[in-house]
Amino acid sequence: MSSISVYLLALLHIAPASLSVYHILLYKRDSRAAMGWIMACLFIPYGGPVAYFFFGINRVRTRARGMRRRLFNIEYETAAFESPAPVDYGEGLAAIGYRVTGTPLTAGNSVETYYNGEEAYPAMIAAIDEAKHRVLLTTYILKTDRIGSAFGDALAAAVERNVDVRVLVDGIGELYAWPRPSRRLRRRGISVARFLPPKLLPPSMYINLRNHRKLLVVDEAIAFAGGMNISDDHTSFADHPRKVSDIHFRFRGPVTADLARIFFDDWEFATRDTPHKDQPPVPASHGTARCRVIPDGPDDALDALSLTIQTVIAAASKSVDIMTPYFLPSRELIASLQSATLRGVKVRVILPGKNNLFYVHWANRNMLAELLKWHVEAFYQPAPFCHSKLLCVDQEYSMIGSANLDPRSLRLNFELGIEIFSESLNSKLRSHFETTLASSTRITPGELANRSIPVRLRDSFVSLFAPYL
Repeated sequence: MSSISVYLLALLHIAPASLSVYHILLYKRDSRAAMGWIMACLFIPYGGPVAYFFFGINRVRTRARGMRRRLFNIEYETAAFESPAPVDYGEGLAAIGYRVTGTPLTAGNSVETYYNGEEAYPAMIAAIDEAKHRVLLTTYILKTDRIGSAFGDALAAAVERNVDVRVLVDGIGELYAWPRPSRRLRRRGISVARFLPPKLLPPSMYINLRNHRKLLVVDEAIAFAGGMNISDDHTSFADHPRKVSDIHFRFRGPVTADLARIFFDDWEFATRDTPHKDQPPVPASHGTARCRVIPDGPDDALDALSLTIQTVIAAASKSVDIMTPYFLPSRELIASLQSATLRGVKVRVILPGKNNLFYVHWANRNMLAELLKWHVEAFYQPAPFCHSKLLCVDQEYSMIGSANLDPRSLRLNFELGIEIFSESLNSKLRSHFETTLASSTRITPGELANRSIPVRLRDSFVSLFAPYL
């Protein structure tokens, strides 16, 4: 090979690698992620810069800013997520979310709890059946099984009644189902959009940046939110035992208007179609719960949820109860949990005994040892796999939603968290914690210390990839 060819080959790597490093240094805020990408771009010839171009650049934030400026015209930009409900800036734990998001609490709401698909799905379908004006549904997974077909029938019937029905499915999440839910729903006359679907032409490979939100809003008068996807896996039939347990929530009151705006934001992002402005009136008060909607994603809302969660844990005075399927806490979250226990706060974390993602189970075992050392209590609950995402702090504060406590969820996905200030709901959820603990197994420091050397090496190795799991 001639020296000119060698120089050309070197230039073909050095030029894109240099541009990639330039971009990384300017725009990557996480130093560990930045260092990883820099090493890949410099020392993986050709492949490193190509991988960074497709997977490392966050193209969403700029696009989201432009969308948000147009959403509901300029009035929406200057008063986003506000409602006619009384302004409540709160104090103590209530003030944290306001300082993070700039959004006051919305008062006058009721919150109902539904356990598993047997309770949640009939209530959701009944709400769709009663819709008079509009049905807005967004979900990560919408399978085309018995439950998915029941939702499809209800949505199609609403369309026949001249109800404005819109369904937003994630472009990767819908790949869990065959035939594809978007195609099946479109054939029935339902307006469907896919969120950042993978495409070859033009190239669009957003493996990350998924819309993980689960939200159903009917006539802006009733809303369902939480972490439950739509599939047979969340319920049981005579010939189909439940594979996943979960909790979902129904909201009534002014907060439903805030949740509708989240849907319309995502809808315009996915379709570039400005939503209709003929919004129904904001619902009147329907209860005593105060709520704050916290959207989170790799756009202007980046870190809103993680910062709120870390701060409310650090501010806890008596107890912190966490239930999550995927637990790969950041260094900041670990510090918040440790600081809480050092102040005498009782901190408990409930995880699935058998995770559906085995590598997440391996990685979090390596991290649990550090938490147990500082008296954080951790438990494994028995099957079925628990997909619930709950955070209860002291006697009034609860957070529910779609976010897991891992880097992918809190940094790479579009998630939805809802703060709820209600002693009655907090008490109900803490009672659920106690019932779950009665059948769970406590994780001991000795159990983790007695892992064999090969298992410890495996867990440690997998935990190195925690930011990408």
